[in-house]
Amino acid sequence: MATTAQSVAEICAGAKRASRTLARLDTETKNDALHAMADALELRTDEILEANERDMEAGREAGLHSGLLDRLKLTDERLAGIAGDVRSIAALPDPVGETIEGFRLANGLDVRRVRTPLGVVAVVYEARPNVTIDCSALCLKSGNAIVLRGSSTAAHSNAVLAQVASTAATGAGLPEGSISIVTGGDRDELRQISTQDGVVDLIIPRGGEGLKAALKEHATVPVMYAAAGNCHVFVDASADLDDAAAIAVNAKVQRPSVCNAAETLLVHADVAGEFLPAVLSELRERGVELRVDGRTRAVSGDLADSLADASEEDWGTEYHALILAVKVVDSAEEAIEHIGRYGSGHSEAIVTGSTESARAFTEGVDAACVYVNASTRFTDGAVFGMGAEIGNSTQKLHARGPIALRELTTYKFVIEGSGQVRE
Repeated sequence: MATTAQSVAEICAGAKRASRTLARLDTETKNDALHAMADALELRTDEILEANERDMEAGREAGLHSGLLDRLKLTDERLAGIAGDVRSIAALPDPVGETIEGFRLANGLDVRRVRTPLGVVAVVYEARPNVTIDCSALCLKSGNAIVLRGSSTAAHSNAVLAQVASTAATGAGLPEGSISIVTGGDRDELRQISTQDGVVDLIIPRGGEGLKAALKEHATVPVMYAAAGNCHVFVDASADLDDAAAIAVNAKVQRPSVCNAAETLLVHADVAGEFLPAVLSELRERGVELRVDGRTRAVSGDLADSLADASEEDWGTEYHALILAVKVVDSAEEAIEHIGRYGSGHSEAIVTGSTESARAFTEGVDAACVYVNASTRFTDGAVFGMGAEIGNSTQKLHARGPIALRELTTYKFVIEGSGQVRE
């Protein structure tokens, strides 16, 4: 496995060489490599968890907040889940070589649009060691080499996971350089990776606004942002309030540190008086800090004095924690307008019994994933049947939503003729 004992340029060049072989590999060989990776994760669980505990201890000493520590933490259960996701990816159809469409021109030329790997994908990420394996498995199955660059927060975890994955993959027949990791921790490495024109074909960052800004400043290769999530749940006037409470609580509490957790609850004024006292009480019992507008406070009963005032900043904040902003609105149109102003385009939900409101919401909200009567927590490549994901894109080119196998391919046109020349 290549590491920063080599220069960044050498690592990327090695990945480029590997990508040419990976692009032509048969599906069986790639699947064998993924199964070998999953087996190795299980066999070396103790070693991986020991490295992760070193990162956790350093994180606690550095005062990382609970959301980041939750993202960083690996357990037996989580490792088993990661290995299971790798096997799920192996079971999926291979996108490489798939004919997207085909047609014959009037001159007799047969034209096919065929999926092909991107080449070298660099993934830059923060405090999420599971990303090391998820991204590696997705890239290998889609015929791409991967260059990983994690944060210093997860340095020990990422190093051992990348070594486990790379050793297993090459042992199963994949070329050296298929999985590489940059481990030096130097901020300049990000600049070097992002300027490898003609070598790195795509960079996918998973992190905060600082990481995005750094890439926007330096990157000369294409970037697809796996973006943050400022997600909303809107409870419409016609909503089933029991369903609405379950969805709102799940979207906030089930795993608050992730990008598809809800950060703002919007409630129609017609049901606010009935709905909010109960749901706010339940959220408080679950440990959620509530930041509310004046109309919410006015109908919150005995809870009113214990609620914080929401600021303008709160409406646009992704908390990664048990904090929820709450606002009363007068219509679905006002909810849509609020989401358009403050949302990040990730995942948005409406709870409603009205077909008209559902249609207005799904058509009016500009987000990668729009839910009707379901929690935002389902936005996940594994949940969507994609095996896993590199992240969730809020861009519109070249992919949107979960980034998985097909999103890691491009296409080429293959044209077959019988001697035609153009007049």
